[in-house]
Amino acid sequence: MAEETVSLALTLKDIAREAGVSLATVDRVLHNRPGVRPDTVRRVQETIARNAFQPHVAAAELARGRARRFAFVMPSGPNPFMQQIEAYLGEMSAWLAARRLSVEMVTTDVFDPSVLAASLETLSGDYDGVAVVALDHPGVRAAINDLVEAGTKVVTLVSDVPSSRRHHYVGIDNIAAGRTAGALVGRLIGQKSGKVAIVAGSQGLRDHAERIFGFNQVMASEFPDLNVLPVLEGRDEDDRSEQLLSRLLGRHADIVGLYNVGAGTQGVASALSGAGREKQVVFVGHDVTALTRRLLLQGVMDAAISQNPGHEARAAVRVLLALARGEPILSEQEKIRIDIVMRDNLP
Repeated sequence: MAEETVSLALTLKDIAREAGVSLATVDRVLHNRPGVRPDTVRRVQETIARNAFQPHVAAAELARGRARRFAFVMPSGPNPFMQQIEAYLGEMSAWLAARRLSVEMVTTDVFDPSVLAASLETLSGDYDGVAVVALDHPGVRAAINDLVEAGTKVVTLVSDVPSSRRHHYVGIDNIAAGRTAGALVGRLIGQKSGKVAIVAGSQGLRDHAERIFGFNQVMASEFPDLNVLPVLEGRDEDDRSEQLLSRLLGRHADIVGLYNVGAGTQGVASALSGAGREKQVVFVGHDVTALTRRLLLQGVMDAAISQNPGHEARAAVRVLLALARGEPILSEQEKIRIDIVMRDNLP
């Protein structure tokens, strides 16, 4: 999996080490002092640019005299990928403190639009910025718009609501991710014909809906001999996903492929194992976690479409901070890329 190159708490010493020069050389380059060869200047400047390094940013932020509060509205329940994002946010404490920022977690049922909308409504006036894993629903859209109208900067995270007035989306291109999954499933199945199952959390989540759309595009255009079955909605819950898929496997002996769109991965794997078909069905899912790593190594899972949770956590905070300051967003730095991870290239 490709790693994000932007560090969150770089010092001059870090820049010097990465560029392979002395601390004094970095200081000369930063202050345009003579005595440094042109290729060394270029190497140091490239290292600074690659890491978006801003010397004395902490002192500058303290001078502003402005503390800011951000809220991250995250799904409740044991979603390993979301837990990774939360863990990375926790690791940012020193970086946040240097900029007089605080980040607070708000967990809620993101699959229930009324509950999610109510959670967003309680944040109005209390936070400078909100990042939300959003359900694409009129009630949620209205709650986001109300926050924006009240002056809060809003970023959607992982799952977007593009018709809302949110300021920015931080996440992968989910249609492309779904198309990638479709290409993998179809090509790994090979010349066989049969049926393909899809397990999603909810088609109300924009990221899940877009992944399914992209997946179906590829299956219909490139693999007409494979019949895609109606989507099962497991709400990213292991037990529910296992029950739904177990019943489906019992009804269709000719299932040859499986796309797990969100979480609930343990339940999906358990259903395959319970049916004795864990090595017979091509299984593609999302994200590299301790569980998917084990399933890939065991050969139960064939590939994972991966996005970097650390990059997403850092990007969301950086975007909210830029919005709060009225500064430009570095779009290339905040672009979340798609990786294909298989057993043989596990990070």
